[in-house]
Amino acid sequence: MYKKNTFQSLLGKNIRRVRISRNLTIEQLAHEANLTYSQVSRIELGKINTSVYTLHILSQTLDVSPMEFLEFNTPGN
Repeated sequence: MYKKNTFQSLLGKNIRRVRISRNLTIEQLAHEANLTYSQVSRIELGKINTSVYTLHILSQTLDVSPMEFLEFNTPGN
């Protein structure tokens, strides 16, 4: 089981990885997802605990399954 901060950090890293693979800036993703730059940045940095609905919006905008954000490949897990 992950601690809250670890979970948020891993989630944010996965979102950032997918965004970068799509050659999008934070500004572009925020605009396309109708979110603020600050919100997307804070999610990627693991600073906020975002809603499931926001994850749904981000996954649709990035054209991936929401589960891709939740697949953590860390040692021991």
